[in-house]
Amino acid sequence: MANEWTTRPLLGFDTETTGTDVTRDRIVTVALVHSVGPGRENETVATWLIDPQMDIPEAASRVHGISTEHARVHGMDATRALDEVASMIADALAQDVPLVAFNGSFDLQILHHELTRLALPTLEERIGHEVAPVLDPLVIDRGVDRYRKGKRTLTDVLAHYGIEQDGRMHTADVDVSATLDVLRALIEKFPAVAESTLTDLHQQQMTWHRSWAENFNEFLRSKGRTPDVSLTWPM
Repeated sequence: MANEWTTRPLLGFDTETTGTDVTRDRIVTVALVHSVGPGRENETVATWLIDPQMDIPEAASRVHGISTEHARVHGMDATRALDEVASMIADALAQDVPLVAFNGSFDLQILHHELTRLALPTLEERIGHEVAPVLDPLVIDRGVDRYRKGKRTLTDVLAHYGIEQDGRMHTADVDVSATLDVLRALIEKFPAVAESTLTDLHQQQMTWHRSWAENFNEFLRSKGRTPDVSLTWPM
């Protein structure tokens, strides 16, 4: 029998950034999508465009389409924007509404470093405990279908589950809606996911991630590369 969380609200989360270094790069856009059921008509979307106060590299601009000039002219002050974002996430987690993010460790870690840089309370400080419950469809997909070949980008996973996309991937709000679709596909295909409690599923994802990370680090070693994937999830 499916657990009640599968029919309760979810909060999807995604960022677009200046790069992939969570300790040094900055957040450019954030989307939070409050979902109360399948389908876009059941979603409430909040988005922020932020002035990162640094140049956005051309490679990052090609991904999300936001230039340094556009962010400077139209972007919000980072302190005000990210305080709003963190408050909304903390409010949801305090009510046991799961935070849903694809490869969510990246988004949570860069948000953590941004909040610290701006002398704002972190999510942990706001809620008084670890950041949970978190549902990461990438981690769940790796856990329940461990031996499937091929890449597992959001685009690839959408294709695997036969989910239509509108071609505007790497726009934060579109990525969040797609991530929620993937989670629902996982719930439908793998009954064990739906039957788990949020607490158990959060813990299970920690185990799944650690197993994957250990294997991936071993692969890196075999290629003569530095094993640099963290064993901990989501922070």
